[in-house]
Amino acid sequence: MTKTIFKTGTLGFFLSLAAAQAAMALPANIPVAGATNQPIGHYEFCRQYSGECQPIDSRDSGPLVLTQENWKAILRVNYDVNAAIEPLTDMEIYGVEERWAYPRSVGDCEDYVLLKRKLLMKAGISPSNLLITVVLQPNGEGHAILTVRTDRGDFVLDNMRNKVLLWSETEYRFLKRQSSQHAGKWVKLQDGRADAVGSVR
Repeated sequence: MTKTIFKTGTLGFFLSLAAAQAAMALPANIPVAGATNQPIGHYEFCRQYSGECQPIDSRDSGPLVLTQENWKAILRVNYDVNAAIEPLTDMEIYGVEERWAYPRSVGDCEDYVLLKRKLLMKAGISPSNLLITVVLQPNGEGHAILTVRTDRGDFVLDNMRNKVLLWSETEYRFLKRQSSQHAGKWVKLQDGRADAVGSVR
């Protein structure tokens, strides 16, 4: 694992990605389509950590304004957590199918997400812009990633890669994520890319 990720730690990097996205006529931020059910793992996590699943301050000023400083923090946290945690399934760790928890040395996808979210909140990023997100992988399996909502678009922090990408640059199908107004509620997402491909065909 190399640290070449930090070579992209400039405003020019995400500006170029935003330009590429605009060329594909996709929205920079994933469209939201209303309320949906909370994943059972997150529901149980909220029962244990109720303080982390509360309404988010209504004075929130909207998507994070990306700066050189907070972009570097996003890259650093994604890389550091990926490097520090060994990937194992909940069955391997706890002997159960699904359990969301803060990892110490091992964890599965949602555990990486929880830790990254916590560290970025400590770095000063509002929880309204750090949204746990459920996606489908190309093989049809579910996966959890962290979406960082910014004024340059929604970026993905993923335990499967160190590079931080715009949502539309990933191979995932986006299904749902935490509400930006309430950390214990979830919203449906309108990915749109599969529909666009279908219409071309």
